[in-house]
Amino acid sequence: MTSNNSKRSRGLGRLLVLAALTVLGVGAAVVVARDLYGDATTKANAAAKTVEMTKTNPGMGGMPMPMPVPMQTLGTATWQGMKIAARASTPVPFVVFTGTSMRTVKPSMDASMHLMVMLTDVHTAVAIPYASVWATIKQNGKVVYDARQWPMISRTMGPHYGNDVTLPGKGNYQLSLLISPPQSARHMEYANVWLKPHRVAMTFNWKGKG
Repeated sequence: MTSNNSKRSRGLGRLLVLAALTVLGVGAAVVVARDLYGDATTKANAAAKTVEMTKTNPGMGGMPMPMPVPMQTLGTATWQGMKIAARASTPVPFVVFTGTSMRTVKPSMDASMHLMVMLTDVHTAVAIPYASVWATIKQNGKVVYDARQWPMISRTMGPHYGNDVTLPGKGNYQLSLLISPPQSARHMEYANVWLKPHRVAMTFNWKGKG
């Protein structure tokens, strides 16, 4: 009976280590292993196994963790309690999933930035979904970029609206963002805001990639 109980305890211990690894990462899993196993040798072995598992299952749920990328804030504005922030990162590839098919979009060799537009509630800092964003960039009155921004999700950058952008070079630019109202059911606190398209204008200086 004692032997069976010991086996059950070890099996439970392994399950808890795996759960901690999946949800909280290596550090938490090692702490769980330390608390479950008694002697120093077992502790070391459990920790080593935990680290080894992260090599084959990086990230949460075995998914790879993206590396953070440097960002530049291009401008911010506020509209009826919605914070609109435009940021630029290095150009990045992304995938577009339509529900039935998926395609990869790769930045061109001369792409300047990945333009990100974050829409958030100023009261809660929670991202606002279900809107649409159209970006227009001009330099000296000439349109150099004019396109819809994809609704995007990212583990490092959070939910945003984005696309890769190619600029003709360094200098000052005028960014115009047309924000269309979120099309969704709303709780009553959002019943009377963001009901018509709204345009915001920003000016930024582009110094090039890097």
